[in-house]
Amino acid sequence: MDVHCEAAGPRGWNPGQREGGLFGACFMLDAMWPVALLLLVLAIPAAGQAPAAGKANADQLLGMAVAAQQRHDLKTAIATYRKVLALQPDLVQARANLGAALADDGQYAAAIEEDKKALAAMPANTGVRMNLGLAYYKNGDFAHAGLQFERVLAQRPMDVSAAVLMGYVDIKLERPAEALKLLTPLEPSHESNMDLEYVLGYAQIQTGDDKDGVPRLERMARTTNAVDAYVIAGTTRLHKREFHEARVDLDAAVKLNPEFPGLQTLVGQARDALGDSTLAMPAFEAALQQNPRDFMANLYLGTMWLKQRNFEKARPLLEEAAKLQPRAPMARFELAKLNGLTGQYAEAAATLEDLEKSDPGWLDPHVELAALYYKLHRPADGQRERDIVAKIQAQQQKAGPQNSQ
Repeated sequence: MDVHCEAAGPRGWNPGQREGGLFGACFMLDAMWPVALLLLVLAIPAAGQAPAAGKANADQLLGMAVAAQQRHDLKTAIATYRKVLALQPDLVQARANLGAALADDGQYAAAIEEDKKALAAMPANTGVRMNLGLAYYKNGDFAHAGLQFERVLAQRPMDVSAAVLMGYVDIKLERPAEALKLLTPLEPSHESNMDLEYVLGYAQIQTGDDKDGVPRLERMARTTNAVDAYVIAGTTRLHKREFHEARVDLDAAVKLNPEFPGLQTLVGQARDALGDSTLAMPAFEAALQQNPRDFMANLYLGTMWLKQRNFEKARPLLEEAAKLQPRAPMARFELAKLNGLTGQYAEAAATLEDLEKSDPGWLDPHVELAALYYKLHRPADGQRERDIVAKIQAQQQKAGPQNSQ
């Protein structure tokens, strides 16, 4: 799945400034929910005539191929359709069904070629055109997929399935406003269409309409037990600091599928934001069981062990986080704190000084440096940092709680 996940930092962090904000949304839209390839056995009359014996043999083989496809024996179906076409190259039904079987087997490039040949013989057939568009989509060619769905909609403007698929394409091509424009007029008479609700809710979130988009996805998730809809809604709420609501969504998702990629990290973040470290830590541990290179899980869990003064457990996690993202400010800061607490004063001070230069207004490095400088027998530098801390705190008090975060 396409994943861009950054969410709330551990409690006490300043999320407005760290890790690109630490509050980017995490949206997943690779597998279309739950739209699948149509893969219809198409009742299309054959074009042209063949000798009677050859036609009878082709018809028999066609029936065998259709039966194999219907029982999902794709290897047999594909081989048999090809035998049919060797006997009758102009049998469009076999050509279209072969394209559908190839797509169902994951052979999207081959499916595209067969669908294109079938469409050349019957350009007005929207079923085959939909299959072609889906094969393009599954093959990662969203632009060509969109062209096919647009042509279907030109013939059938109220075709909800084609509109939903076009909405997916618009989102993949980073055109959520176009998806919204297309789908919104269709929604009043199709509220029970969960495919439409999913894409519409996602597009609303992507265009900034969280107020309508998130509840829409939550309703859809409750109706269908859609894990990814819960994840999108929960992550958006995490981004908005609606931690209680985020936890409800993410806990619901983890009950449905605890192995969903990246989910355990998000669950841990929501729990940590609410101060529930007892349950947050197992979630991060589960995340690292799934993916030991999960940056956020390493960073969170390392930070939590550091707070508990368990330096032995904290170090490998924080070092891994810093290795995964060497310039990530929070990973560097937490590792510097660990070094400062374990006697590596000079190394800790060097990292904190670098962080201070990069972001002079970030309070925490100044706080740590003020203490470290005294340990390094640099009292004048320590006093200077204390003065800076007092100044920043006064500015934050003046700005108010919202701006100080």
